[in-house]
Amino acid sequence: MKNNRSVELFKEAQQFIPGGVNSPVRAFKSVGADPLFITKAAGPNIWDVDGNRFIDFVGSWGPMILGHCHPQVVEEVKKAVDAGSSFGAPTELEITLAKMVVKAVPSIEMVRMVSSGTEATMSAIRLARGYTGKDKILKFAGCYHGHADSLLVKAGSGAATFGVPDSPGVPPDFAKHTLTADFNSLESVRTLVAQNNGNIACIIVEPIAGNMGTVPPRDGFLEGLRSICDEEGIILIFDEVMTGFRVALGGAQELYGVTPDMTTLGKIIGGGLPVGAFGGKKDIMSLLSPSGGVYQAGTLSGNPLAMTAGIETLKLLQTDGFYQKLEEKSAYLAAGIERAAKEAGYPIYSTRVGSMFCAFFTKGEVHDWATAAACDTKAFATYFKGMLDEGIYLAPSQFETAFVSIAHADSDLDKTIAAAGKAFKAL
Repeated sequence: MKNNRSVELFKEAQQFIPGGVNSPVRAFKSVGADPLFITKAAGPNIWDVDGNRFIDFVGSWGPMILGHCHPQVVEEVKKAVDAGSSFGAPTELEITLAKMVVKAVPSIEMVRMVSSGTEATMSAIRLARGYTGKDKILKFAGCYHGHADSLLVKAGSGAATFGVPDSPGVPPDFAKHTLTADFNSLESVRTLVAQNNGNIACIIVEPIAGNMGTVPPRDGFLEGLRSICDEEGIILIFDEVMTGFRVALGGAQELYGVTPDMTTLGKIIGGGLPVGAFGGKKDIMSLLSPSGGVYQAGTLSGNPLAMTAGIETLKLLQTDGFYQKLEEKSAYLAAGIERAAKEAGYPIYSTRVGSMFCAFFTKGEVHDWATAAACDTKAFATYFKGMLDEGIYLAPSQFETAFVSIAHADSDLDKTIAAAGKAFKAL
């Protein structure tokens, strides 16, 4: 694989962009490599500036469930561009997409469009605080909800310790309002709730953790969170920025039959364009400005290009058999990679929910951040580079989810499994 041009561009980028990238994980630091600069994409494939073609399982970190550049989406977006890229005023497109979201997602009766997942989670938390009149929030170690100050927090020495900043620039006074529990542990949640009785506004959780690899909820975990929130008057927020329209049309809440009070969305509902959304019960959402006093605004919220891409994407997701086909492709690939590892005599722990999957480089099970963090990240880095050499593009981190699209053909999946076999044998 030639990467001369990518190397040159990365050197140039570092002179003008912090770290040479506009989002940290793109820098390939955790795998000890330099990033590839991408020039185009189509279907399941991407091409870098040196002309190398890769089968893509990053999918722009989740949105490209149809594959890249689906003709129907591209055609409608081009029409939208001709009509105007931004108005800063209401459009009918916003109503159309809002109605589609409300119809599909069980918890959402009203929805507000924004421009990113971070904006969605930040705004949902503010609304939960405004609705309850409480200040504290509870999140889970290993779950990522964007880079708002109150969410860049890790636990202290014990499960009940007040949060401390996980990034310079986050004031301790902000962090002290954030409590951090262990994913898949209802006991840790109950401990925090008991020690902060009457002071917690919301619990925010990825119903399927996708930012420490793919970590499914244990049986009863989501149901337990729902019960705790009902008992204590706490708002339950599902962060479905990644899982929304990915694991089912109605997201993880449809898949598991647990309905939160509020939901955050992004990625797929923008069809690859910048977008986010948050929604929930009408009595909560009605407190949002201009209906109520909780303020949130955005010049590009409901951008006509993003709304158009989202509408066309969601239309295609509702065609007969879409999710069944995607399930079959994903199951085949994940099983094939697990089999390749076994045949190579290299232990992995494989997880998958729908078209989200992960190969954890560990002999043990992974069910929370502590067990995920025990993975052999050096072995993953070697595996990552081996896959890249074989033309397979994965996320450059052990702690990221891989995504299958409907555009991945059987031949793409077989080539990926064969590449995995070579990569595992080289470890």
